[in-house]
Amino acid sequence: MAHPPDSDLLRSFLAIAEAGSVTAAAERLGRTQSAVSMQIARLEENLGQQLFDRLPRGVALTARGAQLLPYARRVTGLIEEAATALRSRPLDGPVRIGIPQDYSETVLPGILSAFSRRYPAVEVTVRLDYSVPQLKAMAAGELDLAVVFEWKPAGTKGEILCVEPTVWVTSDRHAQHLQTPLPIAVYFSSDWCQANMIASLDRHGIPYRVAFECDTVGGFFAAVRSGLAVVALSRSTIPDGCRELTLAEGFPAVDSSSVMLHRSSRGTSPAVDALAEAIRAAFRPGAFTEVEG
Repeated sequence: MAHPPDSDLLRSFLAIAEAGSVTAAAERLGRTQSAVSMQIARLEENLGQQLFDRLPRGVALTARGAQLLPYARRVTGLIEEAATALRSRPLDGPVRIGIPQDYSETVLPGILSAFSRRYPAVEVTVRLDYSVPQLKAMAAGELDLAVVFEWKPAGTKGEILCVEPTVWVTSDRHAQHLQTPLPIAVYFSSDWCQANMIASLDRHGIPYRVAFECDTVGGFFAAVRSGLAVVALSRSTIPDGCRELTLAEGFPAVDSSSVMLHRSSRGTSPAVDALAEAIRAAFRPGAFTEVEG
């Protein structure tokens, strides 16, 4: 029975695939051309497949070689990640982070689960709250990191993670968005509701009625899922079973805000730095651009 290929052979395979020739790969690896050629021969023998077509100048991946490529990258990447983690000093200590309730079902679980797996000794304490209370808590020394929404971030000390539109959301199973007047959900007391959400409806001549009042994002999720009302949410926080209402359906975006990362000025630690980077990574793939409304 053939044994799994050695990681060193996979590194040579990747070097040739990326460089396009054995000679260039040998220079990159700091080995002789014959040594690299022998490694590829061993790998092809081990797998029972030809991985490269030999061309007059250089080489090209065969279909089987192209199939191996993503696996080789994944294997060597995991080995390098493991080596880095084991060589570095284990992180420990407390980290206190504030995050908007909007992300309690979407971005937050992914951040925390991945972080806790990598740094099990770090004690993370999470505070779900609105932006203004979070910034007050940070000023009082109660938080190390805070993710907040800001509509005019110019001049602030925070770091912009992404710019995200607020959009109208309806249920996949219900058709509350077809009702006239439009049933909407609002917060009990919110200047934003009046200045942005309701102003957007008035600006576009959409008649509405308040069908649901609450003081939490979780209440908004319940209202839209049950078909009681349409709600205005940040695009990346749309819950399962719901969808965005588009401009083609008569629903322009409400506004857009900057998602900001703030750090305490009272000091930091390797654990705080690591969680800050995990937050950046979580938002990086889903960075949003401003939508015209």
